[in-house]
Amino acid sequence: MNLVSISFEAIVTHVCFAFLLVSFCLCNCYPSPMEKHVIAVKTVEEKNDLSTGIVYRRRIATCQNVIPEILRKVSVLQVSEIYLEEESWLNAQERNMVLKTHCLTWTKFASLSEESVFRKSLENPNWTEFIQKGRISITGAGLLNCVLEAFAQAFLNQGVKKGIKIMETLLQEQYGCPFS
Repeated sequence: MNLVSISFEAIVTHVCFAFLLVSFCLCNCYPSPMEKHVIAVKTVEEKNDLSTGIVYRRRIATCQNVIPEILRKVSVLQVSEIYLEEESWLNAQERNMVLKTHCLTWTKFASLSEESVFRKSLENPNWTEFIQKGRISITGAGLLNCVLEAFAQAFLNQGVKKGIKIMETLLQEQYGCPFS
């Protein structure tokens, strides 16, 4: 059984908006007309720990299958929707939020996981720092492993940039120019 595994680490970006605005936007920005691939997001669990102030959320996102048609010749890839599970821990008091996402579709053949951290920037307290890392592992697809892995990595890198752009656009629409 062939296994291809790739990690991406430490994508660091500064968002020029305060942490509380960014965290609120993150919890409410999908689905959005700016991202046609996210069809729906449903909160399936939410807990507020009164002793720590941490808000835990678990959400399921329904997304369009974005794998190119040529790669969908493999029968297991012929699905119209992909499901992702996102867990988040928001600590507004300490100004940080951790998001962990993994794919619920194709778990026998592939594993995709991301971890994102949003926190008050040390460089500028009016900014939010965003750090992301993740891992993609594909197995059992024979020669297609490398092709699928390359596509997944490119798509995820594009998705990170697009997600930040959507968030910044929504923040600018709602709150005006960012802080400097």
